Amino acid sequence: MCPVREYLVIFGVAIAGSYLLASIARQSAQQLGAVAKVRDRDVHAIPTPYFGGPAILGGLLVAYLVATSLPFLSGGENSVFSDVRAVLVGGSVICLVGVIDDLFELDALSKFAGQVLAGVITVAMGLHFVYLPLPNTYLGLDQAQAMILTVFLIVATANAMNFVDGLDGLAAGMAAIGSIAFFVYAFVLAVENGETRAVAAALLMISLAGACVGILPHNFFPARMFIGDSGSMLLGFVLACSAISLTGQFPATSLSEGIGGSSSSLLPAAILPLILPFAILTIPFLDMVMAVLRRTRAGRSPFSPDKMHIHHRLLEIGHSHRRAVLLMYACAALVAFGVVAIGLFSGWQLFVAIAVLTAVIAAAIFLLPRLEEKLWSS
Repeated sequence: MCPVREYLVIFGVAIAGSYLLASIARQSAQQLGAVAKVRDRDVHAIPTPYFGGPAILGGLLVAYLVATSLPFLSGGENSVFSDVRAVLVGGSVICLVGVIDDLFELDALSKFAGQVLAGVITVAMGLHFVYLPLPNTYLGLDQAQAMILTVFLIVATANAMNFVDGLDGLAAGMAAIGSIAFFVYAFVLAVENGETRAVAAALLMISLAGACVGILPHNFFPARMFIGDSGSMLLGFVLACSAISLTGQFPATSLSEGIGGSSSSLLPAAILPLILPFAILTIPFLDMVMAVLRRTRAGRSPFSPDKMHIHHRLLEIGHSHRRAVLLMYACAALVAFGVVAIGLFSGWQLFVAIAVLTAVIAAAIFLLPRLEEKLWSS
């Protein structure tokens, strides 16, 4: 079986696994009382059960089990599945922390401690930065530096995805888009450039994309269940670990060819592996940084909730719930696939295409509410 077919099988298995497990998770949440009540800052109108996280984790686990029996994936280096196992174990821990939070509403410090624990376990199982790729050189990291940097990135990404999880289907959809874009880059590294260390990231990303797609029928507006903190933190955790697996564990110059043997990039090859995985997470990180600055300037805790996230602002200017989510999807896709395209192709036409798409999305964000208002008033 060719690599593409195996990855498609994994994608389909992850979709089916998370979709089927979501119904069980939703019933369990209702029985245990893990239900999101309607608060002032919320946009949902009726109490909605949590536990989308365990369903996503189940999809990842099923995909992993199937992957171990496929010829191409199972025939690679042992490090491929060791990295994936580290992510699944650490992901189970952070998902459990989220489940407890969904049930009992943990304080910020306890949740932070759980995130750090998941990161430390992942590092202990062998998934961490080895060095940072820099232009024309590499920055070697000792054990302490590797642990600090790895845990910091995991905690930051988990919180970034948690911050953006404010509308039905938003976090899962954005994670699916970022995962697919990230998969394309990792796949090119693994297949076009023969870099077997990228197989783990490709496997994790196609599995996560499938698990997110599988949960969306339950989670998209109007949601029948929320992914909750167990889901949002798990999404950020897997994305961060995949980036770490890809970024800090292979030579930056491995990306020597793009699609079809073309010139690989408009960016310096040495810094591509460092830039691409994290640029895909631009919107969640931007939203998190803005929220932290906004809250600290107001003299409040950076973890105190509010209704001033990017998705809330889209609602304020007149977009419907569904359209606000779709616009956020479009922004995430533009950033994620735009950065990956810059990493895999060259030519001025690429920048023109990105500029045109940016203008179209910006026009949709700012003009659609006005056009809709004029149509209704006429």
